[in-house]
Amino acid sequence: MNAFSSQERYLELLEQIEEDPNTTQATLADRMGVAIGTVNWHLKRMIEKGYIKATRAGRRKLRYIITPEGIALRAKLTVDYVKTSMDLYRLIRKRMTAVAQKLIDHGISAIQLAGGAEDIRDICRLTCLEHGIEIAPEGSHAPLVVIDHLKIFLQDATTEVP
Repeated sequence: MNAFSSQERYLELLEQIEEDPNTTQATLADRMGVAIGTVNWHLKRMIEKGYIKATRAGRRKLRYIITPEGIALRAKLTVDYVKTSMDLYRLIRKRMTAVAQKLIDHGISAIQLAGGAEDIRDICRLTCLEHGIEIAPEGSHAPLVVIDHLKIFLQDATTEVP
């Protein structure tokens, strides 16, 4: 979760606190894959903004309570996350569909797929299957389609696909 924005961290923290209000900052940090200081910083900001409250649950233990403002923020962040995810899905589908059409136009019916995050590769795999393009195993002689972040392109010197 290291590359996430504050909004995504807020959403993750709210979800974790909802699941276990007695959770510790160390546990939150471990689950989120960040430093305890990062969790502490975000929790302090969320308390300042009124999204959560911290009450003593013991001498050295805090209990986190999500406020109505926090519940509203969680709903908004969840909707934003779903919208962003769908926008990304549509973008990857559009780009892979364009590459698939060029592959079909050049008589290519099987490719290797490399790079990119697993979820983006999954979208590309499904798009290929829908267009009748097989995914060949690594090391085969099939042309290589590379996913580089949000770019998708054919990397094969013998096949010209603009």
